[in-house]
Amino acid sequence: MAQTDKKQLKKVVAASMVGSVAEWYEFFLYGTASALVFGELYFQQTGSVIDGILAAFALYAVGFLARPIGGIVFGHYGDKFGRKKLLQYSLIIVGITTFLMGCIPTFNSIGYWAPILLVTLRLIQGFAFGGEWGGAIILVAEHSPKDRRGYWTSWPQAGVPLGNLVATIILLILSKNLSPEQFMGWGWRVAFWFSAIVVLIGLWIRKSVDDAPIFKEAQEKQAQLEKQELGIIEVFKYHKKAIIAGIGARFAENILYYTVVTFSISYLKLVVNKDTSQILLLMFGAHAIHFFFIPVMGHLSDVWGRKPIYMTGAILTAFWGFIGFPMMDTGNDWIIMSAITFGLFIQSMTYSPYAALMTELFPTHIRYTALSLCYQVAPIFAGSLAPLISLYLLKTYNSSTPISIYLVLASVISILSIMVVKETKGKTLTFKKAE
Repeated sequence: MAQTDKKQLKKVVAASMVGSVAEWYEFFLYGTASALVFGELYFQQTGSVIDGILAAFALYAVGFLARPIGGIVFGHYGDKFGRKKLLQYSLIIVGITTFLMGCIPTFNSIGYWAPILLVTLRLIQGFAFGGEWGGAIILVAEHSPKDRRGYWTSWPQAGVPLGNLVATIILLILSKNLSPEQFMGWGWRVAFWFSAIVVLIGLWIRKSVDDAPIFKEAQEKQAQLEKQELGIIEVFKYHKKAIIAGIGARFAENILYYTVVTFSISYLKLVVNKDTSQILLLMFGAHAIHFFFIPVMGHLSDVWGRKPIYMTGAILTAFWGFIGFPMMDTGNDWIIMSAITFGLFIQSMTYSPYAALMTELFPTHIRYTALSLCYQVAPIFAGSLAPLISLYLLKTYNSSTPISIYLVLASVISILSIMVVKETKGKTLTFKKAE
């Protein structure tokens, strides 16, 4: 690849990655707020701390419901008019809704309107997020050389820990410099308002990139066809097997991630009795290390293939709960951070190759629709419910063992799903008319 091409590719990676940073900044922020703030401020108190957190986690899951709809809508227009344009719109909506979440009065001020407003913003935000990941990944994949596609498409995935890192830093600064009363009163809102800065930076970066030549070529050829089917209809008509496999493959990664990153905050607070600043500091260290795992796994998927790396991660997912929770129970900070880091290491083996694998499974003219559908449907049944199910199991059985078994079931689903997919390493992303 020429140097100028490589420079342009790096710009594309940065433009794609910034959306992931904004998305996961908000998601870690919301997950943390659900465990620490929302249960107390936005839901009627029942006398049980866990009940308030359960209600907040239920709302956490609501945001995922709108994602597939957003994925279909953004995917359809992104396949038709271009990846870049739709990515701009999604980022603007995300920024506005996240900022407004920080403005909602509490339950004590406006009663049930507080959770209603939170649900509404969460749904709108989920709709916008539905179109973010697919467009960002495809923008990079369609600019990447086929022998390095796993590596380059892993960088938008690395926006996950980077966004979490930014959120953790902001929350740490606030929790360290404010009293618990100040943090609960107004400090947490500042973290939501800060998202506006992240989004503005993202919009500025995205102005400097364009859609890949391979997409423009496919767009021209598709326009010449006498009969054009709606993208979502073509996806289900000719690619059902790949769609089902793509959804199932995410279960291990998605459930493990939300168990390790979101539920663990509640577990460490309720069971291990760690305070907020301690937990955030431990998460900060784990997220920093996680950032480096993802491109490494992307590179290894270029060397050894998508399936071997993915399958290894899916198998290891079945064991994390039986190892990770006992490590947390020790109460030792270094051991706890090691447990979180180990979980994120396993997750990176399934999350990183997923981008290239899914991109290579579908033809260019329906790729945005298909990827968004796979990526956004899975969390409705997987990650969105993981904190809620895990907390319910902990409350019911007062043990982490049922949660560990839950992870085993997630692992089995992903192993079976990835087995039916062909290896795609090195595949050329050319226009292909459905037969």
